[in-house]
Amino acid sequence: MRYSEGADLDPSGVQDRRGGGFGGGRGLAVGGGGLGLVGVLVLVLFQVLGGGGGGTGAALGQLGGQLGGLGEGQTADNTQLEQQCRTGADANESVDCAVVADIESIQDYWSGVLGPDYRPTDTVFFNGSVRTDCGGATSGSGPFYCPADRLVYIDLSFFDTLQQQFGAEGGLFVNAYVIAHEYGHHVQNLLGINQQVTPGETGPTSGTVRLELQADCFAGAWANHAETVPDESGQPLIAEITQDDVDRALDAAARIGDDFIQQNLGGGTVDQDAFTHGSSEQRQRWFSTGYQTGDPAQCDTFATDDLG
Repeated sequence: MRYSEGADLDPSGVQDRRGGGFGGGRGLAVGGGGLGLVGVLVLVLFQVLGGGGGGTGAALGQLGGQLGGLGEGQTADNTQLEQQCRTGADANESVDCAVVADIESIQDYWSGVLGPDYRPTDTVFFNGSVRTDCGGATSGSGPFYCPADRLVYIDLSFFDTLQQQFGAEGGLFVNAYVIAHEYGHHVQNLLGINQQVTPGETGPTSGTVRLELQADCFAGAWANHAETVPDESGQPLIAEITQDDVDRALDAAARIGDDFIQQNLGGGTVDQDAFTHGSSEQRQRWFSTGYQTGDPAQCDTFATDDLG
């Protein structure tokens, strides 16, 4: 994956709460039971969702609330990001700046798809632990989206965890897939799709799994268009996504499937009744559906009996 060398980066979509400054938090994340990306989203969703009702086309005005603010004792300082992440050349050299570019591209894409119905939101960079309107979280929680404050949260050391603990090949496009998945949850929140999920429901065809597979598909749809999504200057931030990049993303999707995690990082037994995010095969299938079609309308996992 390459970013356009001369493209201008805009770090305003990030709240850098790391405290240690640019490049912090590179160690291996610990805790979270080895669940990482698949560990906390269901928890925070069910803490703040009021249950059923509504549907995919739920009115945006029903969402209510404003973007979450900082918790007590938390500060956001983007000074170093603004100094270090100026162009696409910086994104090609730095994971921090690459994620800044990913966030901008993903949100530009959804703004184009949804028009005024899309409300941009920030990604919070943190180290160690963070306070959210969905409760406290640690680095071991992995990346997640909090519907209550409509913010994406990530300790960037998760990208190391994905390789070192999950055995993923990793790479800049894998990182972008992770971010795009979380912004897929933001889109679901804006559209009211998550209201179709029964709190606490698990299983291979549960609403919880359908929500996650759709977020994978949304990530794939963005990736299909990433090389052509224009920024404010009219030029794309992302210059190239190769087949190797896509293969690496599919490898990562397989390693965060419920069956892979249960068998390799859990007790060694696969229990489909406990699935919350979908199998490895399902996650690969739905990312591929989005990537191959480039059409979010093909991502309606709630309208099919065949999840793969």
